[in-house]
Amino acid sequence: MNFTDYEKVTILKKWMFLCVSACCLFCALGGCESINDYSTNPNHRLTFSVDTLSFDTIFSTVGSTTKQFMVYNPNDEALRIEMVLLANPGKNGFRINVDGRKGDTFRDIDVWKNDSLYVSVEVTVDPNGTVQPLVVEDSILFYVNGIRQSVLLQAYGQDVHLLKGGVTITRDTTFVADIPYLIYDSLKIAEGATATIEKGVTMYMHNGANLIVDGTIKVKGTQESPVTIRGDRLDDIKTSVLLPYDRTPGQWGGICFGSSSFENEFYHVIVRNGVTGLVCRESQPDRMKIHIRHSQITNMSKYLLLAINCHIEASDSEFSNATDSTVALVGGKYQFTHCTIASYNILTNRNRVTPCLVLSNRWVEGTYKTSYALQQAYFDNCIIDGGHSADSTNLYSGELWFDVEDENMSGNSGTFNYRFNSCFVKTARLSNERFVNNLFIHSPSYLKTGTKEDEYVYDFRLANKSVGIGNADRSISEKYPVDRYGVDRLSAAEGPSIGAYEYVYQKEAED
Repeated sequence: MNFTDYEKVTILKKWMFLCVSACCLFCALGGCESINDYSTNPNHRLTFSVDTLSFDTIFSTVGSTTKQFMVYNPNDEALRIEMVLLANPGKNGFRINVDGRKGDTFRDIDVWKNDSLYVSVEVTVDPNGTVQPLVVEDSILFYVNGIRQSVLLQAYGQDVHLLKGGVTITRDTTFVADIPYLIYDSLKIAEGATATIEKGVTMYMHNGANLIVDGTIKVKGTQESPVTIRGDRLDDIKTSVLLPYDRTPGQWGGICFGSSSFENEFYHVIVRNGVTGLVCRESQPDRMKIHIRHSQITNMSKYLLLAINCHIEASDSEFSNATDSTVALVGGKYQFTHCTIASYNILTNRNRVTPCLVLSNRWVEGTYKTSYALQQAYFDNCIIDGGHSADSTNLYSGELWFDVEDENMSGNSGTFNYRFNSCFVKTARLSNERFVNNLFIHSPSYLKTGTKEDEYVYDFRLANKSVGIGNADRSISEKYPVDRYGVDRLSAAEGPSIGAYEYVYQKEAED
């Protein structure tokens, strides 16, 4: 339908008349209050959802996440806020937004009776030149009927080495533990270069950031001063329970060791809460890919350790909680000793299909298919456990999967050579000669199992009376005499225990 210009103008006038008439009728029925109809009583005051708005540690020069609080008028009359302002605008890095408006000072804001408004706050902290975090404070002041009220703003500022825009290390470099490192985008170790990370270093990885190793990385943490690689979110997720981002998987990318990377070392390292943990690309098993000792790799939103035709040795280490397989070994040569390989986390296991441990001699990636001989996959004094049921009627069920042709599941010395010695394996009971002195089906008991009461924290140390206490092969333990926490395995009254953690009697659990 086409209208003339005259008809268009006529329709517009009628529409405007109807809108004005409706507004007048609404006000006549009491739906509007006069803008001057507000209380002048000094006893009528505002209330706030918080007295202090606190930010977790903020990295210097990097803006914070936005936090909000509510301003309430609990009175039966409207209030006019004469002024809202930052006490020290431009000095401490805080920025505010009042009811959708940005600025430092706001005047004549009306809050109707029993109504509220939002105040949003951000902060950027300037470098402070110190190793320790610095407290930064300011206040938002509210003036109503000559009375001043305030909400305190508080943040901790932490200086960091900021690596942004995709940094590539092309020569031997040492990372020292003076202040933390914040990695945006990715950090790459080029082929031929060696990066040494000293004890006590913390690397905060921004969302999507990756550590790509084509050269060599040697991480030299100690029992007292481990190295930590984790996401950079230090605040909490707003849920029905207090859940830190640091306990939530998928906060950053992962660590990838390229085909040219060899002789890597992870000693006393904690890697947590990425998308993938350690990915070791196709390699040659005649050279050491990575040696992992006294470390924890945990809480990934995909797989946690994936290695393709590599040589890896791991001891006294925990590999735990992933949405995909926790440890997947395709071809190559591997030795795991006194390790805990477990997957229970409800935040990563909601849709988990793949068992905790996967052994295979073939790799499929898109249309690319190839075979790799599994020269050796030996597990001594290890725990392989998780939330899958160990169906006693099905061989190789539960948390163990052999991704090979059926006739090769029993193993052979050429293309599928595996062994489990003095381990707990969450699968049906097996009499295969490649399983020696193992425990099956019923899982160990742990100190913390990620329940709401445990604040979703997992502690895979063995609880009192657990399966696995004193069941380790002592001749193996003598070569690995202390556990991940430095506890002496050989002095235990029950004898050495399986897994990454030596059993220690928990007196409180018996009280």
